[in-house]
Order: sequence, then C-alpha cells, then structure tokens
Amino acid sequence: MVTVSWDKKMVVWDLETGHVLWKTKLGGLLTSCSCSADGRLLVCAAEPQSAVYICSASSGQTLHHISNHHRSTITQCRFDPQSPRVASVSADKSIKLWDLQAQKATVSISSNHGNVISACCFSSNGHFLCTASWDKSLKLWDLQGGQFRSQGGTTLQRGHEGSVSCCVLSADAGLLASGSYDRTVALWDPSSLSRTLVLKGHSDWVTDVSLSADGKLVASASKDGSVRLWDVENMENIPEVMQRKRAEGAGVHILQCEECGKPFPVSRLLTSDLLTRCVFCRLRAPPTYRPQPPPVT
Repeated sequence: MVTVSWDKKMVVWDLETGHVLWKTKLGGLLTSCSCSADGRLLVCAAEPQSAVYICSASSGQTLHHISNHHRSTITQCRFDPQSPRVASVSADKSIKLWDLQAQKATVSISSNHGNVISACCFSSNGHFLCTASWDKSLKLWDLQGGQFRSQGGTTLQRGHEGSVSCCVLSADAGLLASGSYDRTVALWDPSSLSRTLVLKGHSDWVTDVSLSADGKLVASASKDGSVRLWDVENMENIPEVMQRKRAEGAGVHILQCEECGKPFPVSRLLTSDLLTRCVFCRLRAPPTYRPQPPPVT
C-alpha cells in the first residue's frame, strides 16, 4: 500500500506485516498518488509547485519531476492502465496527459467543467477518462477517438445535488460510482450515461469511493468518520431501480450494439436504422460530419 501526506512524505507499506518498506520526503505537500498497472512506478502530486513526481515503486527514487504542470492545485493524478502516461486534473479546470517516454504533456484539455475538477479515473482499456467536478457533474472523455478536442466531454445526466468529490470505473467499464458533498454515492450506467441508483447513509460528504474487482461491492469513505460497504451485486432487483426502469420502459428500446455486441438503451423516438451502436462505439468512431467553409461572396 502506498500513502502520501501533507507532511511531504510518500510511504510504502507491507500489508501482511504492517511494516514500512521505505519512505521518502518530496518537495511539497503531497495531495494524490497512484500506481502503474505493472506495479513498477508511482506517481504523486505536490503543492505549492503544482508538481508531479514519478518514482520507482521498489526504492522510492525520483525518476521524473515536472514542475508547474498546472496553473493551480493538482487534485488527482492517475496512471493510464494501458499506456506509459499519467493523467492529472486540477483546480484550474484542465486535464493533462504526460507521456513518460516523450517526457512531455502530449494532451492538454481546457475542460468545459464550470468549477474545480476534483477527481479522475480511467477505464481498464485506457480509452476513456471520467472526470468529477465541483460543478456537480461528471464527464466522460474519449481519449482514443479524440472528438473531445472539438466537442468537449460527454456529460452524465441527472447528476448530484452537490459538488462531486470522487469517481471510479469498474474493470469492464459497465459501472461507475461517484461520491459527493450531498452525502450520497451514485451508481451510473456509462453506456446510457444515466444514473442507476443513489446510495444514502452517510451523514457528511463522501470523500472517496472504490469498487471491488468483480464489481459486486462499493466502498465509500466519508468526513463523518465512517467507511461503508455496499452490496450492489443484485442491484437490478432493488425496487427503486425496477421502478425507474418501468417508468422509462415506455419510452426506451433495448438494442444490441452491432460493433461490440453489448445491449444498450435508446429512446423509442430513434429507430435501429438511425442508432445501431452504443455510446462507447459511437465515441470511438470518427465523426461523419465535416463542416464546410462559408461561401465566398
């Protein structure tokens, strides 16, 4: 386990013994950390320099140090699970992808979030990045297709009533969980970009959420001093979810994506001739519309 703190220290622990394997002191208050998919590298963000440190997981040695990476506090940094790059989000409302091989930021997005971006998470294939913001919304970014450069992020509908503090995607990208200052945990269906269920029980704002590897359990931590474990394996049988689906059923078709084969909901106002692929496959495809220049007068 890796922990970082405002005491400027990164500490690596052996969970079997509880002993510290190594610790190192870096130049600033450490606000976030993440481990690469292969377990060889660690990344952390530091203030007040808006800096990013890439360290060896075996020794803590600093391999890369990027100063002034953002214009304001870096709220979270995450390794891409499939590529040698690090995503970071910030209070400056921007998203950056720093390439470890090129040793430079290869993607910089001035997001269309209206407030601080508080958190981010990758899908397991690295194609999509989800961002959470104090503007009470979550957005999905297609990093492979690149349409975000002209269209921005895709907003998830029916958001939280308070600022969103955290988000996490399941391994198969079929479930998204988010926590908020409204003291709730929300579960989302990324394929339909809609909220499935709201979990209530915390008495103060939710600071972090996590999903089990099989997607059957959600863990949430809160400023109320508690950690809650939610069983969402049989979520489809919860009366609230069933009622919502019945209410939406009159206006919704369930279609099968012709590209990936997964089922996805679509309004009855649209036919299968017009819409035959789920949102993820549509986002990956290049846009068919090409804007034409104005006529010469």
